[in-house]
Amino acid sequence: MAQSTLPVIEALRNTALRLQSLAPYQWGHMGSCNCGHLAQTITRLTKGEIHARAMQRHGDWEQQLTDYCPTSGLPIDQTIDEMLALGFSRQDLTHLERLSDPRIMSAMPWDRRNSLRHNQRDDVVFYLRTWAQLLEEDLMTTIQLKLPEVVKNPVPVSAHFTLA
Repeated sequence: MAQSTLPVIEALRNTALRLQSLAPYQWGHMGSCNCGHLAQTITRLTKGEIHARAMQRHGDWEQQLTDYCPTSGLPIDQTIDEMLALGFSRQDLTHLERLSDPRIMSAMPWDRRNSLRHNQRDDVVFYLRTWAQLLEEDLMTTIQLKLPEVVKNPVPVSAHFTLA
């Protein structure tokens, strides 16, 4: 599962928001599919730029992630580098393309989980939001607030102070 950090959660939520606002979505297009939209959010590249990078090597996102090599110098590997550097894993991205991460799926209502389609915009938005919520819950368990100690002899409310 991706790292539970604010930048990762923000990337997931921003991607869901862009998809919900009817940004061009096409599952068969490397720049406007599930991973393509997340890549747009993270890299700020256009769908066309991401697609052009991916076309320099054979395969869909799953194949690109399998063939990924950080020292290849290929532009698509540089795109993947940015996604990994933010806190995603190759497995996260493979699951995103198919909406198949078991932990994310188990957090969804049974009927929604069983009708989820990897190439439907609304299902991708739901998956991204569920994922962000899980990561936020994980992040919240790591935050410890230090509460102030109770003062044993507080100054009475009725005490008056004068300025000299």
